[in-house]
Amino acid sequence: MKIMVAKEASYVQLEGFFRKNRNVDKQSVYHNGYVVEIKGEIEGCFILDQVENDNFWLKQLYITQSEAGRLPFLLEAILTLAKQRKAKSVYVHSHQPVVDILLEALQFHPQKEKMFEDKYPVTKGSWWAYNVS
Repeated sequence: MKIMVAKEASYVQLEGFFRKNRNVDKQSVYHNGYVVEIKGEIEGCFILDQVENDNFWLKQLYITQSEAGRLPFLLEAILTLAKQRKAKSVYVHSHQPVVDILLEALQFHPQKEKMFEDKYPVTKGSWWAYNVS
């Protein structure tokens, strides 16, 4: 599994990935995100957006169904990347119970208050935080 800045990935591979996964915001991922290459193919993507000083929001995390079993390893790699970027906390907004279970297993903590609602309104789901340091 290899993580790279989306802009550094092969155009042909990116277009193939976006064509097969139309629910991914192509522009946001390309300009601000990372892609996940597995066995020479792009199989996932995410955005690690700095929202406040040393806090990051993990957005648009996506991995193909065929590689979904690698999601825990991908999350660990993303947390390592966040640490390299000097993050203190990483926030995730989850709207799927299965993701909630995984986040809890990886020692994310549920947040009672809504995060970043003034800048990024989100209507449903739950917020989680991971203290990187």
